[in-house]
Amino acid sequence: MNEHIEQLVSLQMIDLEIDKIDNEIKQEQIALDKRISTLAEREAHITEVQARIAQLEKDRRTLDDEMGDKIAHVRDRQSKMMQVQTGREQTALLKEIEDAKKNAKENEEKVMELMAEIERLTAEVDAEKALLKGEKELVSEETQKVRDTIENINKGKKTKGSKRQKQVKEIQESLLRKYDTLRERRKGLAVVNVVQGVCQGCFMNIPPQQFNQLLKGDKILDCPTCQRILYYQPEAETEQV
Repeated sequence: MNEHIEQLVSLQMIDLEIDKIDNEIKQEQIALDKRISTLAEREAHITEVQARIAQLEKDRRTLDDEMGDKIAHVRDRQSKMMQVQTGREQTALLKEIEDAKKNAKENEEKVMELMAEIERLTAEVDAEKALLKGEKELVSEETQKVRDTIENINKGKKTKGSKRQKQVKEIQESLLRKYDTLRERRKGLAVVNVVQGVCQGCFMNIPPQQFNQLLKGDKILDCPTCQRILYYQPEAETEQV
């Protein structure tokens, strides 16, 4: 294998290990962020239910006031019954009293419904708050665990980073720029093996003439399809690596 290619292959192995470490860190953080997001959603739900309870309480007080007014009106009409002179006036007052009583009764029923709903929602809020408290404690513990885990993972990354810096010094600057560009454009994979004439980056066939040149190992060749840098390593050697 071409010496420059060997250097790039070694560099890529290091970079892939670093990528793996970065992904582990990312997954740890994603899992934690998801738990924190769940907490925020529960808190938002509690706030929403509490606002609903406040509105229901306001509605209940309004109905209570209306019911009080209707009851007072009934009493006032009843006291005037003693003063009416005609049957027509008496009939009108009786109807007014019955209507007021009916309205007061309807208000009372609505108040009872509101109180039942308020009681249900209050119980829901209490349950949600209890769950929230427990989840906050768990997330607090988990946050520390994730921080410890990431710290340990970063120690390994630091070691790999030092190894990478050493390896980079062995590579020609122009070749390194090309490698870095390919890594960025090709999802982290810049140098690929060719197995049975097939590029292992894009899995397209390499032209036979180019493959023969690759076997000689005296040139740096690119895949005509994905432009990744190619190398050839017999399968037996690949298994040993």
